[in-house]
Amino acid sequence: MTLSSMTGFARADGALNGARWTWELKTVNARGLDIRVRVPAGFDDLEAKARNAIAERLTRGTCQAGLSLTREGLAPRLQVNEAVLQSVEAALLVLKTRIDATPPSLDGLLGIRGLVDVVEPSVDAEAHAAEFSAILGTLGEVLDGLEATRAEEGRALQAVLQQRLASMSELARAADALPARQPEAIRTRLAEQITALLGAAPALDTDRLHQEAILLASKADVREELDRLGAHLQAARDLLAEGKAVGRRLDFLCQEFSRETNTLCAKSNDIALTAIGLELKAVVEQFREQVQNVE
Repeated sequence: MTLSSMTGFARADGALNGARWTWELKTVNARGLDIRVRVPAGFDDLEAKARNAIAERLTRGTCQAGLSLTREGLAPRLQVNEAVLQSVEAALLVLKTRIDATPPSLDGLLGIRGLVDVVEPSVDAEAHAAEFSAILGTLGEVLDGLEATRAEEGRALQAVLQQRLASMSELARAADALPARQPEAIRTRLAEQITALLGAAPALDTDRLHQEAILLASKADVREELDRLGAHLQAARDLLAEGKAVGRRLDFLCQEFSRETNTLCAKSNDIALTAIGLELKAVVEQFREQVQNVE
């Protein structure tokens, strides 16, 4: 199975009995699932249905869903709020007795909040129910389109992540094969260091010096880090093969990659191993950046 990206966009149109509508869905990456739905006035009961439908299809990401609707032959109309108009008239009479002012213009009256309302065209209950059902059907179509775009980007992400895992595996193998990591090379290097120390300070306890050398060699060994890194790489490959919503688990593995790589660099006593460790850190960071877009 392929991965699914958290980034996507889809749009779908619908029409019924003179009504036309458009759904637009856009998703971006996020730590969890954040759904924001915008619907026209009179369709507030649709918001919860749309939210639930989206939550059934997505597991992570910020989703912005917008519905626009128009009706042919049914234009919005203006309605005067009589109660507000009477209050305005009463206020004008009071003001007229106190100050000498120009009578208010029509533009001024229309600017009074609440005096004139825009009333959307109404439809009967049966027609509204039919529209409601058809609009939800269009939402299903746009969700199909959104999943398709997220899957398409997910395939591209999967290819990039597989390349990064291959690079990490190659670097881990190169680190493991370094001549400086071979037991004979470690023994030779330690023997040279001990000989140099004894030559500089003959009074040093050779037995104690031998014990310290063994301890240092043990601390400098990165075999355990390389083994754990290999196990984490295999776990990441398994998750990529599993596909779908594995972003959280991949993000956790990124932390493990960073931990093992940092420890490898800290324990390194060889220039070549340090260089490989630094390159590993760069590839791990590239992998982590791409994982942030995986659902």
